[in-house]
Amino acid sequence: MLTFLFTVVRRDVLLAARRRGDWLTAQFFFVIVVSMFPLGIGPEPGMLRSIGPGVVWVAALLASLLSLDRLFADDYRDGSLEQAMLSPCPIALLTLGKAIAHWVVNGVPLLLIAPLLGVQFNLPAEALWILVASLAIGTPILSLLGSIGAALTLGLRGGGALVTLLIMPLYVPALIFGAGAVEGVLSGSGSEAHLSLLGAFLMLSLLLAPWVSAMALRVSVE
Repeated sequence: MLTFLFTVVRRDVLLAARRRGDWLTAQFFFVIVVSMFPLGIGPEPGMLRSIGPGVVWVAALLASLLSLDRLFADDYRDGSLEQAMLSPCPIALLTLGKAIAHWVVNGVPLLLIAPLLGVQFNLPAEALWILVASLAIGTPILSLLGSIGAALTLGLRGGGALVTLLIMPLYVPALIFGAGAVEGVLSGSGSEAHLSLLGAFLMLSLLLAPWVSAMALRVSVE
C-alpha cells in the first residue's frame, strides 16, 4: 500500500514538473497578492505588522484554490483515474497521494517564499519562523480538504467556482489558527495554543479527508 501511495505522489509530482506553468501561476499569484498590500496601504510599520500574518495566510489559501479543480480532472479525462480506482488498493490512498502531491507542488514553495514576503510587513525574525511553522502545518490541511471539493465537483461544468464555494468555509479554522499563531508572537501571548489547535486540525483532516474524498470520487465517477 505504501508503494502505491508513493507511486501516486511521484507520478503527480513528475507530471507537475513537466507542466511548470500550472503550478508557477499559483506561486506568482501568491507573490503578487502579498506584495500589493504594502504598496496600497503605505509604509507605516505598525499597520503592516498587524495585517501581515492575515495577508500572507489569505494569499496562501487563495493560491491553493487555483489548482484544485485540476487535482483529479486531468486523470479523469484521459481515463487513468478509473484505472487507478480499479486497483486492489483503497481509493483513499489514491486521494491521499494526490493531496500530498498537491501540497508538495503548491504548498512547499509557499514555505520558501513566505519569509521573504514577510519581511515586507516588518515582521521580526521570531514571527517569521512561526509564520513558516504555521504554513508548514496548515498548508497540508488546505490540500487535504481541497481534495474533497475537487472530488465532489469532478466532471461538473464550472467546477472551479464550486470548489471555492464548498471548501472555503472549511478553510476558516486553518486561517484563524495559522494567522493567530503569528499574531500571538507579535502580541507576546505566545503561539503554542494556536499551533496545537492547527496540528489537531491537521490530524483530523489526515484521518477523515482521504476517506471522504474517496467516497465523493466514487460517486462522481459513477
